[in-house]
Amino acid sequence: MAKSANPVTEMPFLDHLEELRERLIKVIVALAITVAAAFVLVVKFNAIAFLAQPIQPFLGGKKLVFTHPGDSFTITMTVSLGIGFVLAAPVILYQLWAFVSPALYQREKRIVIPVLVAATFLFALGASAAYFLVLPFALQFLLGFQSEALEAMITARDYFDFATSLCLVMGGVFELPILIVALTALGVVTPMQLRSWRRQALVVSIVAAAIITPGDLVTTTLMLMVPLYGLYEASIIASAIVHRRQQRRAMAAGAEQEALA
Repeated sequence: MAKSANPVTEMPFLDHLEELRERLIKVIVALAITVAAAFVLVVKFNAIAFLAQPIQPFLGGKKLVFTHPGDSFTITMTVSLGIGFVLAAPVILYQLWAFVSPALYQREKRIVIPVLVAATFLFALGASAAYFLVLPFALQFLLGFQSEALEAMITARDYFDFATSLCLVMGGVFELPILIVALTALGVVTPMQLRSWRRQALVVSIVAAAIITPGDLVTTTLMLMVPLYGLYEASIIASAIVHRRQQRRAMAAGAEQEALA
């Protein structure tokens, strides 16, 4: 049975642009409000001190230093932007969903929301794992691997750049199951292919862990490699579920065509 055309998709191009402009304005307003609120929270509750906790044991009772008059404000704004984006994520996702949902069919609409929720959860899980688990071990290795002729003087900008990059990369890496599910839905990969690539995935996990988090093999590299490969195995399970559903729909569509014939 052919899908019925969705009249919303036949809107004039300028109307689509106008709707996109309105939703972008709502996103910007939401971001402005959440970033301002995050700035107040960061200053009032001293969130910078909380985020600097992983490196405190390696400073010998000293504080992080800054070398530019604007560094303190820049770091506070950067942290506020990150928290603001997290707080505004429900609004951003809703506006995205509201813009694309008229062009989707009912079956596709049921998939989008769980995917967006799962993607948000996995990113937060990866960033949290980076901050609470990987970052302390990475700092211990990197700051312990130095000559006695050198003395570490870590600046606040360098530390927060390192910590932020690590959290963002880990959050992105944890999106692997979502990417695999999307590729499976598009027919690019199959669960059978993914199972046959297990050895290669293990090697890639070790190499990626060593690159993302410099450290010794026993601690930081293995600490990141295990969840990376675990995500690959979880991706195989998710891919198999999607693949089976696709096969069922194809069989049902074939049976319906035979009945009509």
